Amino acid sequence: MELHRLFSNFICFLITFVIYSVSGQSFDNSQEFASPSSLKELYKIEGKVFSVDGSGPSEQFLVGTKIIVNYGQYYGFLKSDGSFEITNIPPGSYVVEVSNADYFYDSIRVDVNSRGKIRSRKTNYIQTTEVIQLQYPLKFKSKAPFKYFQTRESWKITDFIFNPMVLMMVLPLLFIMIAPKIINPQDMETQRELQNLQGSELPEISEVMANMFGKKPLSQQQQQQLQQLKIGNKQKKKQ
Repeated sequence: MELHRLFSNFICFLITFVIYSVSGQSFDNSQEFASPSSLKELYKIEGKVFSVDGSGPSEQFLVGTKIIVNYGQYYGFLKSDGSFEITNIPPGSYVVEVSNADYFYDSIRVDVNSRGKIRSRKTNYIQTTEVIQLQYPLKFKSKAPFKYFQTRESWKITDFIFNPMVLMMVLPLLFIMIAPKIINPQDMETQRELQNLQGSELPEISEVMANMFGKKPLSQQQQQQLQQLKIGNKQKKKQ
């Protein structure tokens, strides 16, 4: 009985060993055959970032600049000469951006196909069908620095001249002064009309003062009566 039990255990161990060895060999063979076809090859995106003045990048610029791919899916940093490499990139379409706190850079779209061919083009979120190809490796050039604060406007004489209140006061006076010179001097009727217009438009000083202090101006009849009373009083005093 014991020999029969040992023999059965040995046969079970032998069968399991053969099964594991065959399955492991088949797995290795399948991995060898599947690696060139099923696994995707990885590529890299290269480029260079230039400063505004065109000189070599400073240490502060290198530290404060980083490359962002697909809004944070991949990151990259600059080398001492301003170039960069982002490795382990599978085939696909990517948006490459330069992040810097002081300078603004346009983003670039990079297309990587399965054969490793890389094509770069300008990103256009409004007209997506318009394709403007760019050279590769990528070259980022800043257009202008960021403006975080608006410059304060300085005072100018034109601001005073073109003020609506000043124009309302000056233009009528200029018209009144220049119009008589432009009109033909032989046209006396027109000149008289202008003189009457000037007299009607320009108020008397007494009326202006009366309006300022809240007193109603006297009518012509009242003024004549006052003058007659004054003349009568003078005549009585003389007598």
